[in-house]
Amino acid sequence: MAMQANSEPRIPLSRDRVLQAAVAIADADGLESMTMRRIGVALGAEAMSLYYHVANKAALLDGIVELVMTEINDAVDQIDLPAADWKQATRRRILLAREVMLRHPWAPQLFETRTSPAVVVYHDRLVGLMHTGGLSYDLAHHGLHALGSRALGFSQELFDPSAGAGAVPDRMLADLADQVPNLVGMLSEVAHDDPDSTLGWCDDQAEFEFSLDLILDGLDRLR
Repeated sequence: MAMQANSEPRIPLSRDRVLQAAVAIADADGLESMTMRRIGVALGAEAMSLYYHVANKAALLDGIVELVMTEINDAVDQIDLPAADWKQATRRRILLAREVMLRHPWAPQLFETRTSPAVVVYHDRLVGLMHTGGLSYDLAHHGLHALGSRALGFSQELFDPSAGAGAVPDRMLADLADQVPNLVGMLSEVAHDDPDSTLGWCDDQAEFEFSLDLILDGLDRLR
C-alpha cells in the first residue's frame, strides 16, 4: 500500500491572521507595500479570499489601527505605579505607547486620520489616571488638547529628520545671518554645545520627552 505523504495541516484564514500579515508587511516595507495581493502571498491564499475577512481596503486599515492600539493598551496595562503618582504613571504610559509606535513607524500616518474603539479606551484610561491623581475633568480635558498626538506616543515635527543629514555648513550660516539672524544664532549655539546635533536632525526621543515633561509639569502645577 502506498504511504500517504505527511503534510502540515493548513491553518485556516481568519481576520486576525490577515491583519497580522498586513502589519508585518507594513513594518518591513512600508504602508504602500501592504496590498491585498501581497498579504495573500504571505498567507498562501488568493487575494480575493481575504475579502471574506476584511470587506475592503478601508476595513483593512481600520483593522490594523485597532491591532496596533490593542498592542499599546496591552503594554500600558502592565504599568504598576501608585495612582497618586499620576505624572510618572502618565509619562510611563505615553513612553510605552511610543515604543509601540516606533516598532510600527507607518502607524502615525494612519492614526492621524483613523480611530478605533481601542483608541477611545486608551484615552478614557488616561483621563482616569489624571483624574485619580487630582486633576479635575476640565483640566484633564485641557491636558488632552495640550498633549495632542503625544498622548499616543508620536508628534508632528516642525522639521523632518529623514529629509537630510549632516551639520549645517558654517558658510551657509554666514550667508543666512542677515536674513534669519535668530535661527542662525540658535543653530550656532546648538552646534557649539552639541556638535553632533543640528536643527531638524536632533535626538527625536530626547525632544519628545522634553516636550512631554513640559506639558506634564505644567498640568501638575495647575493641579
